[in-house]
Amino acid sequence: MSTCDFDLFVIGGGSGGVRAARMAAQRGARVALAETLGTDGLGGTCVNVGCIPKKLYSYAAHHADAFHESAGFGWEMDSAPRLNWTTLKANRAKEISRLNGVYGNLLRGSGVTVFDGFARVQGEHSVGLATLNTDGSPGHQNFSAKNILIATGGTPHVPHFVGREHVITSNEIFDLEPFPKRLLVVGGGYIACEFASIFNGLGSTVTQLYRGEQVLRGFDDEIRHFVAAEMKKSGVDLRLNADVVDIRKTDDGLRVECEGGTVVMADAVLYATGRKPNVQGLGLDTVGVAQGAQGEVIVNETYQTNVPSIYAVGDVTNRVQLTPVALGEAMVVVDQLFGPTAGKPPRAMSYNFIPTAVFTHPNIGTVGWSEAQAREKFGHITVFRSEFKALKHTLSGSSERMLMKLIVDTASDRVVGLHMVGAEAGEIVQGFAVAMKAGATKAVFDSTIGIHPTAAEEFVTMREPVKA
Repeated sequence: MSTCDFDLFVIGGGSGGVRAARMAAQRGARVALAETLGTDGLGGTCVNVGCIPKKLYSYAAHHADAFHESAGFGWEMDSAPRLNWTTLKANRAKEISRLNGVYGNLLRGSGVTVFDGFARVQGEHSVGLATLNTDGSPGHQNFSAKNILIATGGTPHVPHFVGREHVITSNEIFDLEPFPKRLLVVGGGYIACEFASIFNGLGSTVTQLYRGEQVLRGFDDEIRHFVAAEMKKSGVDLRLNADVVDIRKTDDGLRVECEGGTVVMADAVLYATGRKPNVQGLGLDTVGVAQGAQGEVIVNETYQTNVPSIYAVGDVTNRVQLTPVALGEAMVVVDQLFGPTAGKPPRAMSYNFIPTAVFTHPNIGTVGWSEAQAREKFGHITVFRSEFKALKHTLSGSSERMLMKLIVDTASDRVVGLHMVGAEAGEIVQGFAVAMKAGATKAVFDSTIGIHPTAAEEFVTMREPVKA
């Protein structure tokens, strides 16, 4: 293997791939990374068409509420504020381009060889790279590598139905032209709910269809029902137990026929019905890499596939589809292949107490088990709950409410679930996640002094259980 071109060849320039490549190179390994830079650029889904642009658009949408709410605090405006969609898109694109450059500089500064092209596995230690020559003609290169890391992420999945060609996915939503005055969102996961909230805030008339009984399956049931009610209150026309039959283009926009015969007219239809591992054309079958029913790469606890020289991290393994998880998995691979940081043990990845946020309006922050999951796992639990109007809204005129919830394992007194709906929920829950990871008990929460007046202090002042 000493005669290989590289010690590690990373296929995919998203969060996990970039982290693994950069950290491996800093430890002296010869590393290459391949990404088709002409499509999105370095940073993967998160930077280009995911977390970062979504959060920027969420900020933009919140400004609409802030303008309205400012009147209660004495602010007066001579005219109604107006969204300049072109400006928002241009400023977002500029920031994403800057981040693409930062990622490239970090890689090259660490000594990683970055290739612009589509890479595929040709053998246990062989990678083929399809590129474009300077004259625009197709080119091809072959490289050998001691180890190969698949970090190609996921891609939106749209089911087959009549009119499928008329819909868009989260990849295209950021650059719609013109701005959709009427947006139909299909799906009930966090991506669907986030974009329904965002475009409602930006000024679209938003209808959201979900075929299930309630959105955000997998989250705490009380949180699901609470945020759905808040979204409806803010103007999202959320229709449950509803699905699309077909979509047809008309002079008045897209005519969407739903189950039961109802019709929704829309300027754009966003399908956010799940994502699947991005494995098309990677050549994994040529070397017998084991894959699951959805194409996900099957790996062990160190992210090694059944082919010993090939590893995989991030969404392509279809475990927990979160950017920080991909980063953590990447570091496990680097430690496994090139040794841990001096004086530290090799890293291991734990999937317990992973905090996450949903940037609906209002936000959701959560860490640990839901009430139903906790009852199944621990048997006897104690639930603490607080619902209230935030101090800000005593003057703003908004009817928005907050919900906070603690789940405690009664036997050990350990807090095993913490859930919140409200402004800046992600920022608040991130701090509490550290305490929960460390095993904090309800007694520790109770003995902690709150910061007053804040919403976060509710988590350390809830004394009376609502159920057990």
